[in-house]
Amino acid sequence: MPVEDDLFEKLRVELRRGSLGLAVMGALREEQYGYSLRQKLEQAGLPIDEGALYPLLRRLESQGLLTSEWREDARRNKRFYRLSPDGERVLAELLGEWNAISESILRLTERDQ
Repeated sequence: MPVEDDLFEKLRVELRRGSLGLAVMGALREEQYGYSLRQKLEQAGLPIDEGALYPLLRRLESQGLLTSEWREDARRNKRFYRLSPDGERVLAELLGEWNAISESILRLTERDQ
């Protein structure tokens, strides 16, 4: 892999990692269990493997942004996650920040400057 491709891939992963927390929080405005959350993210164009998703969920929960509970569903125990009230507030603030950053980047990268 050429150096440029390697550098691009590292920067792409860094950008994606920073965006996944926001995407997960947005998806968890509706209750989901791990597998259904992975499917929802993949359908939205943000696939994530279990090795990245579950540590992210644990971190968000330890920060008080998510709640979870074990329940039986289809004769299997599943852990269901949902955004907490604090998570709802933080998500709204982060989305405002995301939109401001996105608008700034678009202005800075327009070709007609």
